[in-house]
Amino acid sequence: MSAKAGRGELGCKAMAKRNTFFEDEKIEKKVDMRQLWRTLTYILPYRRLLILVSCMMLVASVVSLLPPRLLKYIVDQVVVEKDNRQLALVGGGLALLAAVEILSTFVQARSMGRMGLNIITRIRTDIFERLQQLSFDYFDNRPDGKIVVRVTEYINGLADFFSNYVMMFAIYIVKLVVVTVFMVSLSPMLTLIVFAAVVPMMALIFWLRSYLRKMYAAHRIKNSNRTAFLVESIMGEQIVKNYNRITINQDIYRQVHEESMSMWWDIVKRSRLNSPVVQFFWHLGILCIFGVALALILGGDVGITAGMVITFTSYMGAFQDPLAQLSTIIQELAQVSSNLEQVFDTIDYPVEIHDKENPVVLKNVRGKVDFQDVTFCYEENVNILKHFTLHVKPGETIALVGPTGAGKTTVISMLTRFYDVREGSVQIDDVDVRDASLYSLRSEVGVLMQDPFIFKGTILDNIRYGRWDATDEECKEAARMIFADKFIQRLNGGYGHVLEERGSGLSAGERQLISFARIVLKNPSVVILDEATSAIDTETELLIQEALEVLLKDKTAFIVAHRLSTVRNADRILYISNQGIAEEGTHEELMAMRGLYYDLASCS
Repeated sequence: MSAKAGRGELGCKAMAKRNTFFEDEKIEKKVDMRQLWRTLTYILPYRRLLILVSCMMLVASVVSLLPPRLLKYIVDQVVVEKDNRQLALVGGGLALLAAVEILSTFVQARSMGRMGLNIITRIRTDIFERLQQLSFDYFDNRPDGKIVVRVTEYINGLADFFSNYVMMFAIYIVKLVVVTVFMVSLSPMLTLIVFAAVVPMMALIFWLRSYLRKMYAAHRIKNSNRTAFLVESIMGEQIVKNYNRITINQDIYRQVHEESMSMWWDIVKRSRLNSPVVQFFWHLGILCIFGVALALILGGDVGITAGMVITFTSYMGAFQDPLAQLSTIIQELAQVSSNLEQVFDTIDYPVEIHDKENPVVLKNVRGKVDFQDVTFCYEENVNILKHFTLHVKPGETIALVGPTGAGKTTVISMLTRFYDVREGSVQIDDVDVRDASLYSLRSEVGVLMQDPFIFKGTILDNIRYGRWDATDEECKEAARMIFADKFIQRLNGGYGHVLEERGSGLSAGERQLISFARIVLKNPSVVILDEATSAIDTETELLIQEALEVLLKDKTAFIVAHRLSTVRNADRILYISNQGIAEEGTHEELMAMRGLYYDLASCS
């Protein structure tokens, strides 16, 4: 069944313009704290683990800053006094500190990795569940590739952030505080020198990172465009080759790829400025420390020693490195915020077609169907159906014919609640389909689509998709009923033959026969055939017609078809045109009228 963008219960509300591979998505380039705060709902269930990680983080941060103090002691005391015993004790202390740091860092990294994995698992589950619930309009208005990017690349970026950057951000903040305390306790004057060198350096780095953050967001959009075009090309491979679009598509891909790579090269060139900035201020800071220390020593300040100068040099590195890393994390934070915006946009996208509170569970459906004064449109002020009324008796077969776009598929889409009516109602056994549970409704209404989807797996598994608890023998019997067993037996492995994705290797008719077997196995009360025999050869269609007589016996059926041979035996044929039923009757009655149906039959 062809899906056309709609808004479900919102009826004729103007649908969003479809975003394509050559149109950039609008992505917020600022850090959105609302999205970041929302992640707390995913983090809080692991608060005990978070407390453990925080403790390990604090231990590792403090321990990593103690060796410079011991180095000062070695230079000022041990080397001067040449006391090997003290040197051995200090060496043992360094080894102990290293062991504690390694152990605490290991526990912290392992725990953070576990927590990050659990968080991402929940996000992946939430977004997949929402995608399963969303109406057709969400998928109609976005290229498949851009949806794929959201559930793969964007979430992969989140996984890296939650597993590494979140805790590292806290670690670096703690290190900055601890190293500042250590430096001030040694020499406030030299501490000011360190700040005088590091603060302007970080101001330049943050400015550069802020500029790069915007470029990263734009580059990510270009990557999304490239992925969208790539997925579209793969899915339409046969059409691409049939219409000699290979060279044209190669040129298009080069263009979208060049846009991405050109922007990436600009990012690379500008990011290379980071290292010269850091090195310049690092060396300037070292020179200032040595210069001020020398001046203080010459001035008679006995508190300044060689060990202290060496220690401050180490602490300057310990102070500068977290700041540089924080700038990187803030850059990542902006990207993650943008990713979260896109991911949560999908998770929060309204499920417009859903069960109401305490829905009616359809049971023992007789098949009475009523369309009562239905008005429906996909776009505002463009009605497909207007005041459409149709009453179908249990067991009656209704055929829908008419020009393309007249609303034939729309009629049956409302019956299955793929879309909801704007005005009026659709009822099954006097129950409004909006009041029925979706599960029971779609269990009782079976749809055979024009373009059946074949999943990767065995023939049996694909047939069993119609009823997952069916036995192998029930699946085989369903295939025999519609004569699919003839071609299945010819396949290597028969019913155990493994089909590739989308049924590659099968003809269009064979794929359709498998879908017929699914609905036979499902055995719904109301059967909908939407151009279901269009891909089947005439000989097979005659066999299926016999099978359909068995399948449709005592069932209500709706048949959408252009082949009039498929609809001749229907109880009623409806010619859909001009927002409603233009003609109605049996084949003989409509032919006698010599109207629209007669013209259609004459052209067939």
